[in-house]
Amino acid sequence: MAAKTKASSGGTLRKFIVASAIILIIALAFTGLNYYLKYFSPNVTNKQEYLYIHTGAKFPDVYKTIREEGIVKDSATFYWAASNMNYVNRVKPGRYHLHEGMSNRKLINMLASGAQEPVTLAFHNLRLKEQFAGFVSKKIEPDSAAIISLLDSASFVKQYGFTTDDVYTMFLPNSYQLYWNTTPEKFFKRMYANYEKFWTPERKQKAAEINLDPIKVSILASVVDAEALHDDEMPTIAGLYLNRLKKGMKLEADPTVIFAEHDFTIHRVLSKYLTINSPYNTYLHTGLPPGPIMMPSVNAVNAVLDYKKSDYIYMCAKEDFSGYHNFATNVADHLANARRFQQALNERNIKR
Repeated sequence: MAAKTKASSGGTLRKFIVASAIILIIALAFTGLNYYLKYFSPNVTNKQEYLYIHTGAKFPDVYKTIREEGIVKDSATFYWAASNMNYVNRVKPGRYHLHEGMSNRKLINMLASGAQEPVTLAFHNLRLKEQFAGFVSKKIEPDSAAIISLLDSASFVKQYGFTTDDVYTMFLPNSYQLYWNTTPEKFFKRMYANYEKFWTPERKQKAAEINLDPIKVSILASVVDAEALHDDEMPTIAGLYLNRLKKGMKLEADPTVIFAEHDFTIHRVLSKYLTINSPYNTYLHTGLPPGPIMMPSVNAVNAVLDYKKSDYIYMCAKEDFSGYHNFATNVADHLANARRFQQALNERNIKR
């Protein structure tokens, strides 16, 4: 009887152990599956290509954006994973490239490490500082007002050796890579570093040889760029203006009058425009304008430095509207060229 009781107790114990083991296995499997689902299963959707986290944002701000923009399928598991990975205390601003199917763990590691994708900023030939600020603000976090406030700050631009009139010469048209959350101050520092790199000792020496400094070269280049429709004509135009500067003649450049008027729809500079009271009106004032009339291209800057020598001191657009110019060394030839062009304008009924 005792033997039977002992055998029965042993069987019960084995069943209990087996049942406990099964329960443990199931519990571990459930825990493992739950862990996998919260950390490693695909969760990022294809609804947004980038996640933008603004400077000063906290985790609740990030979580709100993720939920409202449908960035993840299951926001609850993202919240759980973010809390357990301590992302709530490691938020970094930036522009983060999302990939459909990313797991919570991969997404959070990217965000917590600040592994953002840089933006490409390419600009050229923008006329006004306001246009430039507006263009840049569409690519990086700071708004146009923040950029303009520095462009118009005499004390800020002075530390780089510029005035509020000529600071625009610091920005050389090119393609740049920088982070979306770059501050306005860091943006200026980056642009100045590129400016310093561009103005090599060789270029500075060429500028000195024509009695100009880098800023004045760029101001003259902006006038050359505005005059030239074709790059191959830039060195000749640059040489002409350098001749006028050497002789103490007014530049009398039509684009400076258009800039002074701030009416870029003008195609025919009439005599009434020549009296506009502005330091940019080179029909009234001798020498260079106080600042550039547009963002000069690198080709225009190089055209001034490597100008074509000639005796030309006058030019007028060709009457065939090819975009090229007729050049002259004397008033008589220039007036003849001008009459042909004015007649062509009249024939096309171009009044302004």
